Amino acid sequence: MKVILLQDVKSLGKKGDVVDVSEGYARNMLLKKGIGKEATSGNMNDLKLQKANAEKVARETLAAAQELGEKIKGKEVVVAVKAGEGGRVFGSVSSREIAEEIQKQLGLEVDKKKILLDAPIKVLGVTPVSIKLHAKVTTEIQVKVTAS
Repeated sequence: MKVILLQDVKSLGKKGDVVDVSEGYARNMLLKKGIGKEATSGNMNDLKLQKANAEKVARETLAAAQELGEKIKGKEVVVAVKAGEGGRVFGSVSSREIAEEIQKQLGLEVDKKKILLDAPIKVLGVTPVSIKLHAKVTTEIQVKVTAS
């Protein structure tokens, strides 16, 4: 019996896969628990439409990330922090503060979780910071830390 999986099933397949299983397993396990549904022609058409929609959404998300990456690429953001003698910074500059400054200075919305910092910035000067906007889109911005 052919069944469309509605969830990932270990050792059987991933969500959206069409698998051939025994009739008893399909009726007593997959269909009863809502893990799968019978692969009728109507259900197969619905599956094709869902996959096409998911691909369209993925393309739009990638295009939006690429557009945002082009707007950010090569820009500089200035972050003012308290500093002591010799350029020693009190505290540090975190990804949250960088995201806020990008919003204020460039007018672009970037999630702080997408800003890749190995460690918070603790020195004055210009530091290149990578931003991973999408699995396929990574850009870089210059963060200039100045004394306030």
